[in-house]
Amino acid sequence: MKIIQSFKKSFMVTLPAILLISLGFACAAFAASGGHDGPKGWVVTDTYKVLNFAVLAGVLFYIARKPVAAFFSSRIKGIKDELADLEQKKEAARQSLAEYESKLAKLAAESEEMVQEYIRQGEESKKRILAEAEAQAEKLQESAKRNIEYEFKAAKSGLQREIVEKALEQAEILVRESISVQDQDHLVDEYLRKVVAS
Repeated sequence: MKIIQSFKKSFMVTLPAILLISLGFACAAFAASGGHDGPKGWVVTDTYKVLNFAVLAGVLFYIARKPVAAFFSSRIKGIKDELADLEQKKEAARQSLAEYESKLAKLAAESEEMVQEYIRQGEESKKRILAEAEAQAEKLQESAKRNIEYEFKAAKSGLQREIVEKALEQAEILVRESISVQDQDHLVDEYLRKVVAS
């Protein structure tokens, strides 16, 4: 903004200076050209020529002042608009950058949270699997213990049955050997008396 204003001021100062310098060169040219055809020095016609040039330059300055000023003011306005547009784009880019940085920070935090959550879930799964394995091992131990006790009881009862059978066989053999026919008849008679009495 300050650059545009200083440019505008310097242009308004420079344009009349350029016109005066041009006028000086024109005067010098007229004076030099007057020396070939007539007397040397400043002549009245030279004054008229300078005045004509000055009037022409003033008229040109007066006529061209508004279009030139309008051109430069429109150019300045265009530059201002471009600068404002660039400032808006710069601000939009700055906001976009801030948004992306915020999103990146959020993503970093979310990814850290996700990692911590996965670690926590992994630890919970590990504990659960270990607990299930321990429970399964305890069940297997209980089942094995029951099976062993059952097998032991079955073997014990089978052994007892076998011992009883052997004892009965031995007792039967002993009874047969030690009881005579008369003893058998006596036992049968006694049994029958008990049955009849009851």
